[in-house]
Amino acid sequence: MDGIEFDQVAAFLATVDHQGFTAAGKALGRDGSILSRRVTALEKRLGVRLLERTTRRLALTEAGEQLYRRMSVTMQTMVEIERDAADAAATVHGTLRIALPATFGRMWIAPIIPEFLKAHPGIRVETAYEDRYVDLVAETFDVAVRIGSLADSRLIGRKIAPDRRMLCAAPHYLATHGEPATPSDLSRHACLGFGRPASHPTWHLRDGQKTAAVRVSGPLVTDDAYSLVQAAVAGPGIALVSDWLAGPELGDGKLVAVLPDWTIDSEDAVHIVHASANLVPAKTRAFVDWLAERMTPAPWFRQS
Repeated sequence: MDGIEFDQVAAFLATVDHQGFTAAGKALGRDGSILSRRVTALEKRLGVRLLERTTRRLALTEAGEQLYRRMSVTMQTMVEIERDAADAAATVHGTLRIALPATFGRMWIAPIIPEFLKAHPGIRVETAYEDRYVDLVAETFDVAVRIGSLADSRLIGRKIAPDRRMLCAAPHYLATHGEPATPSDLSRHACLGFGRPASHPTWHLRDGQKTAAVRVSGPLVTDDAYSLVQAAVAGPGIALVSDWLAGPELGDGKLVAVLPDWTIDSEDAVHIVHASANLVPAKTRAFVDWLAERMTPAPWFRQS
């Protein structure tokens, strides 16, 4: 049933309910003649007379009675379905599918998911921990946490925390080998490499308006950021890692900041993203707002 056909049926039902075109028109905020034309069009489309019209009253034909009885039930069902859909959109319930970066998600999101479930008992959460950018629409995820810049303009993103790349090392490494005073000193130190950036083995650093590019070398290169932190704790060299990744080790003194004013020369952040700005389900809005609040201030700063 298309929009025109729906309007014809609605006009017919209202006319019967209000015992005339004029009264039905007032109830619907329409001119009675418009409803009359719609009912006539409905009769022509169906090939049967539905109403017997006189100057004083309208009467249902046998076909009209059958159509009215069945369509009244159908229309009431449609109203209930629409109401249920509207209630669902406004109520925090249902299944929420979340895509999370593997290491960040396990460290900082997984431990607090039970808090969200406790606050919203109508929610069922499904989490996927993967180090790739999932397609939210194609893979039917409601929301995702992403680290770095947002390249997909189709997504609605909200920054929830900074992602500061910093230099750090174990205290006993610095006690043995000395602490670099400038970025150029790094070339004389053992540096632990993260092999994913295209710029490796050159570290591009910034301190305000000052920049430096230092080619580094050392005993370890890995594509796993967490293992890089654990190696740095063991003491073979200086590592360049995200503050959220090294936060616990910095907090308990297993690692200390090196050249603390210098960071990686890029503007990255932790974002939470979803697919549309319009008609966002209540479950998605609730999680976005809740996570943004839980990440302010960022928990790794609270520990360090």
